[in-house]
Amino acid sequence: MTPKAETYEFQTEVKQLLNIIINSLYSNKEIFLRELISNASDAIDKASFQAQTDPDILGDDTEFKIKLAADKENKTLTVSDNGIGMTKDEVKENLGTIAKSGTAAFLEALEKSRKEDALTPELIGQFGVGFYSAFIAADKVTVVTRAAGEQSATRWESAGDGSYTIEETDKPGRGTDVILHLSPKVLEDEDFTEEWTIRRIVKRHSDFVRYPVVMDVEREEPETDADGNPVEGGEKKKVVREETLNSMKAIWAKNKNEITDEEYNDFYSHICHDWNPPLDRMHIKLEGMTEYTALLYIPSQAPFDLFSPERQHGVQLYSRRVFIMENCRELLPEYLRFIRGVVDAPDLNLNISRELLQQDALVRNIRKNLVKKILEKLENMDGDTFEKFYNEFGAVLKEGVYSDFENRDRLTKLIRYKTTKSEDKWRSLTEYVNDMKSDQNHIYYITGDNLSAMLNSPHLEALKEKDYEVLLMTDPVDEFVVQTLTEFEGKTLQSAEKGDLDIDETDEKQSETYADLFTKIQGYLDETVKSVKPSSHLKNSVSCLSGDAYDMSAYMEKLLKASGQTVPQSKRILELNTSHPVMEKIRQIHENSPDDESLKDYSHLLYDLAVIAEGGKVENPSRFNKMVGDLMAGAIGSKAA
Repeated sequence: MTPKAETYEFQTEVKQLLNIIINSLYSNKEIFLRELISNASDAIDKASFQAQTDPDILGDDTEFKIKLAADKENKTLTVSDNGIGMTKDEVKENLGTIAKSGTAAFLEALEKSRKEDALTPELIGQFGVGFYSAFIAADKVTVVTRAAGEQSATRWESAGDGSYTIEETDKPGRGTDVILHLSPKVLEDEDFTEEWTIRRIVKRHSDFVRYPVVMDVEREEPETDADGNPVEGGEKKKVVREETLNSMKAIWAKNKNEITDEEYNDFYSHICHDWNPPLDRMHIKLEGMTEYTALLYIPSQAPFDLFSPERQHGVQLYSRRVFIMENCRELLPEYLRFIRGVVDAPDLNLNISRELLQQDALVRNIRKNLVKKILEKLENMDGDTFEKFYNEFGAVLKEGVYSDFENRDRLTKLIRYKTTKSEDKWRSLTEYVNDMKSDQNHIYYITGDNLSAMLNSPHLEALKEKDYEVLLMTDPVDEFVVQTLTEFEGKTLQSAEKGDLDIDETDEKQSETYADLFTKIQGYLDETVKSVKPSSHLKNSVSCLSGDAYDMSAYMEKLLKASGQTVPQSKRILELNTSHPVMEKIRQIHENSPDDESLKDYSHLLYDLAVIAEGGKVENPSRFNKMVGDLMAGAIGSKAA
């Protein structure tokens, strides 16, 4: 006589949480298969662990595997394992409550084995909340399970409606079968009985589970002879083969000395879809209060979308080899978004959301340690390797100078610049300071987007005469760096195009000589400049535009306008070289004929020359063209005479 099925009510918490789990906790329906494979792997772990002290529990079934079986006609998907299995009491406890999977007792045994330095297994998740994700895809779930060492099996079944049934049944061998009766509504969106669908999900979410995930696949194969060779003209026949769907190559869980460079590079290509070998890698394993394993790579080339707002991070998050999420922004700061690889945190909840990740103390601790390790890797790189890295990712790394206060000093020592004395090779700020002239008090820099134009900027003339080195800041991010990085090793940073350079004593007498003329020029240019003054920057050129020390630079203004932002109209300072012959002649005209109309034209010409010198466009090209032509004609005429 077959025992009658017993009906039980779910624990109150299950009733309350089941709807949330199904409708809210999982944003991607295919996650249910990841959870069930994870639970199956957990069960096999337990069987493997118990077999260390009781080998007889395995019997003849020693080849661990997780098997998937799709039945398109009956619309079912079955996940089977030959793991530890469950007794009837364990089924009631584990499948009727939340987070009571028997794992706690297992962990106690695990902790004991650690103290005794015995072999320990790895656990994956909890057979609790994750199991209920099956109801995302199924309108009924059946579990048939037989515990290792038991003769009878237990059948559990529920439609997720608040109750479940349990009855005794038969099952050959230990382990668990989870049978999902797939919902027709779910199948309309995606058919989870299709071979390619199952392959894709396993490849994405469970590729690195340590046990084979297999499936019987029907294939057409040619007729063969007794030696296995194809028979010419023979008929093809349909053959069912068991195929393994996952790679099981969780190389981050292996010891470093067991992994070849080729295996490291193959894994990088697999997860990054980048066929160029990585520039460098870090295989990190931390044990203690915080436990995690990380295998991180620095690519050899920057992706084309590195600065795109939609750019996704390249680090995948796992928990005991089970995929949690890709592009995990919470593991690394934005300025390290070029890092690729995986992080496996065994104590992390499989179902954690991005919102909870931001608040999770374990994740914050892992992030802090990873940043430390990556910066150490960069600090210890040889010169050639670091230069290759910096050519690709230097501009991104500089974002950390203003966004990561905790590591600002380390990042500042890592950033590099081309300079007026090193146009082809990167220079560190430390090298710059060590080579400063004895009478030099500041670290000078200039920002812009054209290296050649910056090298030849009139703003640098006085600095070059003093043989002072100037940093050439060509990345847009540098404008934000210098707002944060105001000094380095006791030397203040000073713009070469803003404020007075204070490298020469001011000639007060000469300033007084030109005071009236400058006032007149200021009057002519009142709508475009806020002041006219003797230049501390110029030695050869006649004019340039500068700003006050705290004004927005011309390059910053250009960047903001290019990004579509409204930039308030700002006036610059017109600096004039009082040692230039042109200024002496204009001064003489002013003294002899203060109301000469040509003074107005010369004022505009001086301004236009300053605009052109910094790569800008003159407001009135026609006037500029006419004046230069007239001046050339006059100069040529005087020479011809």
